[in-house]
Amino acid sequence: MRRSRSKTHEAASVGRTDRVLQEHRSDAYGLRGKLPDPTACPDCGALYRDGRWIWGSPPADAHRTRCPACRRIADGVPAGIVTVKGEFAAAHRAEIEGLVRNVEERDKREHALKRIIAISDEGGQLVITTTDARLAHAIAGALHDAYKGELDSPFTEAETVFRATWSR
Repeated sequence: MRRSRSKTHEAASVGRTDRVLQEHRSDAYGLRGKLPDPTACPDCGALYRDGRWIWGSPPADAHRTRCPACRRIADGVPAGIVTVKGEFAAAHRAEIEGLVRNVEERDKREHALKRIIAISDEGGQLVITTTDARLAHAIAGALHDAYKGELDSPFTEAETVFRATWSR
């Protein structure tokens, strides 16, 4: 008979806990502790409630502090960068931007901190910067799913910014 260890047993989470703590320490835009509940962002209106940022109407007595996404936007420090290259991208820029905005809207509805910082043209390439690495990953995946092409996203745990390049 084989015994299985409970998922709540301290030995079951040894490696994982260290990695999660390391991720929180390395993100300068992450929270260092719990904020007063509720807290409202004066820039975008997001509301911190029950340990997460959501969209909602803040009460008049809500504590005020800038959310991590607004801090990233103000500082110009993205968590994700997607570079779109190639003749197809140049010829279909408006269509690609529409797809990118749709992905942002879908994700932003449920996760208030997932936003696009900018979509810019840099040297004939479309560069999309985001406040969240998972949003950049979703955008890169949506481009690949919709238009095929080549997707390169060599993310390593040592990096603090997710980078992806899509071309066709």
